[in-house]
Amino acid sequence: MRIAIITALAALHIGSVTSIHAADPHGLALSYIGQQILPNETRFNGTAVGGLSSLDYNPRTGRYLAVSDDRSSKNSARFYELSLDLSKFQRSNMPGMAGVVIHAVTVIQQPSGGPFKKNSVDPEGMRFDAARNKIYWSNEGQRGFFGLQHPTVSEMNPDGSHSRDFAVPSYYSPRGASIGIVPGSKGIYDNLAFESLAISDDRRILYTATENGLIQDSPPANAYTGSRARILAFDIASGRPGAEYIYEVDPVATAPALFGPFATNGLTDFLAIGDRQFITIERSYTPDAVIPGNGTGYTVRLYYADARKATDVSGLESIAGRRIEPVRKTLLLDMTELKNTDGSLLDLGNIEGITFGPDFDGKRTLILVADNNFARTQLTQFIALELDPISRLISP
Repeated sequence: MRIAIITALAALHIGSVTSIHAADPHGLALSYIGQQILPNETRFNGTAVGGLSSLDYNPRTGRYLAVSDDRSSKNSARFYELSLDLSKFQRSNMPGMAGVVIHAVTVIQQPSGGPFKKNSVDPEGMRFDAARNKIYWSNEGQRGFFGLQHPTVSEMNPDGSHSRDFAVPSYYSPRGASIGIVPGSKGIYDNLAFESLAISDDRRILYTATENGLIQDSPPANAYTGSRARILAFDIASGRPGAEYIYEVDPVATAPALFGPFATNGLTDFLAIGDRQFITIERSYTPDAVIPGNGTGYTVRLYYADARKATDVSGLESIAGRRIEPVRKTLLLDMTELKNTDGSLLDLGNIEGITFGPDFDGKRTLILVADNNFARTQLTQFIALELDPISRLISP
């Protein structure tokens, strides 16, 4: 059964700031503060600054951590520490570095020590646990040209050294054909696995999620049907897996031309905001899409997601043919509707990271980051939104 999504949105323009108000019951307002698009081929300490696939804010330092999804190809797998001055962000699509300062880059180390070998890892999600002074990160794994590799969730120290691994259930591991569509294949699809991480408010649970479903659960999203992704919880103290919930990813937002190129939609990151409640990102991409005012081909939507009444499917290798109550979703913001000061629509990149930021004008903020895939035509982009008020979003 498909999820009923609230799509009745009213767009209000206050000066040059666009506010999108979600329908009841939450009444949350998301206001566009501004953005910064880094110039192409930005470099720091000999590394290519790109592929930024996560973002997490440390209120103690006022700085952010961002992992690069470089598969140790251009440079060693790594993460950056940076600061963002939101007062210098602009409502313009012109590139610039104003307000963005990169302070450090840290190499992610293998369990045995030393950097990962070329094409042996795919870092995607990252969260900093200030209470434990640990960093959690997800490796998407592989199913393709470089063989089959298990998706992993790991813990490391701030210096990048390995601390421990979380126990990912075996049915996530790729088995069968490398292309994943041959009968009998199971586990993750290539490039559609652990993109995201979130830490519960009580700091006891670490969540990850697949971008699309497992092969044995559902096909990948296309222009006509969505995909049944899994949210997986871990007990942080023990590292053991816990509950799992089905999150129904929408179909691709814009259909490609007939016999056209690859198109996708996926759950790329999320934030925990209450008891099994989240703000999620769904990022859709159609290379040949004609999206008015936005030539990037990306559609990005933010959802409120509530898993409290969802079926716990933990331990089930496959949910095919089963009656499952999925996570309930409410559309909060279609980012293709955001406008710049001059009235132009916001150019959207490949948004793959989200975090709460510092207060801005007395209101809570959401900060998002786009992965440029190390391509000249794509964006390394930071976008800032105001939340007003967050308390209306969290249901008791």
